[in-house]
Order: sequence, then C-alpha cells, then structure tokens
Amino acid sequence: MSLKNKEARLNRLLTAGRCLDIAVDHGVCNEPSFLSGLEDMPAVMNQLIAAAPDAIQLNHGQADLLQARPGRDKPALVMRLDMGNPYNATAHRVMWAVLQNEDDPVLPAVQMDAACVVVNLFMLPNEPDLFRQCVTNISRVRADCDRYGMPLMIEPLVMSPNSERGGYMVDGDADKIVTLVRLAREMGADIVKADPTADPAEFHRVVQAARCPVLVRGGGKEDLRQVFARSRVLLDQGAVGMVYGRNVYQHRDPSAVVRALMAMIHRSTTADAAWDLYESAGATRAAA
Repeated sequence: MSLKNKEARLNRLLTAGRCLDIAVDHGVCNEPSFLSGLEDMPAVMNQLIAAAPDAIQLNHGQADLLQARPGRDKPALVMRLDMGNPYNATAHRVMWAVLQNEDDPVLPAVQMDAACVVVNLFMLPNEPDLFRQCVTNISRVRADCDRYGMPLMIEPLVMSPNSERGGYMVDGDADKIVTLVRLAREMGADIVKADPTADPAEFHRVVQAARCPVLVRGGGKEDLRQVFARSRVLLDQGAVGMVYGRNVYQHRDPSAVVRALMAMIHRSTTADAAWDLYESAGATRAAA
C-alpha cells in the first residue's frame, strides 16, 4: 500500500516526470537576507499560486497558505522537515541540523497532504558532527517515509569553507557533489535536489549517481539571463527540473520568472526564448 501511495504522490509532484518547485521555506534558516521578498507570505503565495509552478516548498507553519486553498488546481506541496544554522555569514561555535518534529517527523506532511518531504545532507569542512546529525535525520525520516508512503527528497550540500566567501557557499566540485549525491541515493532518496556543478556540462555525472529524478538547487540570486542559460545546460544534462527560491521571489516579477522556467522545463524552451517570455510577461503586466 505504501508503495502505491508513494507513486501517487510522485505523480502529483512530477508533471510528466518533470518539475519546477519554488522554495519559500527560507524562514527556518534564521538568516535576514533570505527574507527579502518574503515579508508578506500571503501575498507571495497568492502570486506564486497564480503563476502555477508544479510545486511550492514550505515549512509546516506556512503550508496552510497553500493547502487551505479550495479546489484541486494548485501546486503540490513539498514540505521541509529540518532546520539548521549553516546559512549564516558568521560561523557558529556549534553547527547543528535538527528535525522540526522529532517525535513523528513525517506525520505533519501527511496531515497537510504533502506530495513530498525534503531533508538536508550537509557536508561542511571540518564539521563531522553536523554530517552525522544529517545522516541520523535522514535515517529516521526514511523509515517514516516508508511507513506513510511519502516520497523523500534529499538535499546533498557540499559547502566550501566559511572563510572563503563570508559564509558557507556551494563548493561546485563535481567529484564532491557526485560522491555526496551517491550517498543520498544509498540512503534511499526518491528525489535528489543537487547543487549545480561548477562546470554545468559535468552535471550528467550527478544524474548518473542519483539513479532517481534530479532537481537542481538554485542558491543565491544571480543575473536572470545567466540563470536561464545555466538551467538550459543542466536540463540538457539530464536534470528533470529545478528547485529555485531567491532566483524567483527576489526578482521584480516572480510570476514571469516562473512562467519562463516552466517553459524551459516542460516545453524545452531555449534560454533566449525563456528570457523573451520573461520580458514580455513583465511588459504585459506593466501595461495592464
């Protein structure tokens, strides 16, 4: 029964095997810069739901903004189950990652009718205890996902030293990312949310290691034309979609970004054509 439930949820998450998941679960990171653009969550959700991505990624305390909407025609819910402190610019004396509900971590996602849950797998330099905590979290969640028939998305994050760029940033080393993604698969990931490799043309190695659907993590806000160009390469390398947050909600027209990315993911639109869609959507909205 649980396998059938998992398949049903995956079908709800992945539209014809592909997915754009907009992440707005940044409140648990306790990092002020992440909240720029997310101050008014009801308004953010109104805009994102209208833009119609495949999924929206939320924490338990904000999931009602999606799931309380009547009707079936709305994005699927991806619920984050953990929180930690690696995203702050200053390195903490003790690094940690904990489940938000340690007694029954997957139950809130079941109660909120989520299509998937997501948990971090941090690999930070000289932080073996943090890595151990993530492994413990995943092991616990994996068992409950099997019990409830809930798909598990694991987010393997290989970070460079905090001192290099004023915070723990993406390492980008393909060998390190492939190795950690393989570990995520060994632990039972149904979906992998992976960082892009520094050379996007190497991303096929990540897809091969995962042996399950791979979504690309967006990271910090960047020039949108570059985001589209890199996304096209990553999709052509075998990614089935994206999990983008700040590269959507911190832009001047998040709905237009969503529509452009959906065209790339579901209609194989080129990066240049996606940019044209973004520009035309913004111009239409400004004229209305």
